[in-house]
Amino acid sequence: MRILVINPNSNQAVTDGMEEALAPLVISGGPEIECVTLEEGPFGVETQADVDGVALPLRQLVVERGDADAYVIACYSDPGLHVCREATDKPVFGIQECGVLSALSQGDRFGVIALSTNSIKRHLRYLRQMGVTERLANERPVELSVEESHAGDGAFDRLCEVGGELRDIDRAETIILGCAGMASHRAPLARHLGIPVVDPVQAATAMAMTAVLLKE
Repeated sequence: MRILVINPNSNQAVTDGMEEALAPLVISGGPEIECVTLEEGPFGVETQADVDGVALPLRQLVVERGDADAYVIACYSDPGLHVCREATDKPVFGIQECGVLSALSQGDRFGVIALSTNSIKRHLRYLRQMGVTERLANERPVELSVEESHAGDGAFDRLCEVGGELRDIDRAETIILGCAGMASHRAPLARHLGIPVVDPVQAATAMAMTAVLLKE
């Protein structure tokens, strides 16, 4: 059994960070979790053009890697999710969709820490499609790049600041990290804020594991 977790940007450090964050889900007798980097992708998926541009390369990778039992598209905009689902009869999970579902299961109102103001419009459009905007407390940006959110100086302090605003001003009961590059900050941020913090890559991979393990 194998779950293929695909980082649609070409930053290998982000892929390595996801692999580290997913280590607790590697269990004896469970599916292998393989994290891969889409080499054709931009260094960070940060614009609508980036999202659209990686859709077909993601589909091609899913087709080529037919040995996997499930796929995770590890970018918070869920690029290429539907075209990848059309390309395989295996389950394909998007981390934004799964992150939201996980947050909703842990609190009434959720907040999102976004990379930038520009990405919020794209995320809100997706949340409207999901029909969950009434339970969105707010989405606030940290104004960082993918690379900065992963390893930049002061990134954690900025996450703490914005997370505190979502908790105290917007009354969010759970918080979603709106970028796969933030994965390493989940546990310390949850300790700092005292409320559940969802890493959507972990959430999507956990759902993929359930689908694979319970497959008839």
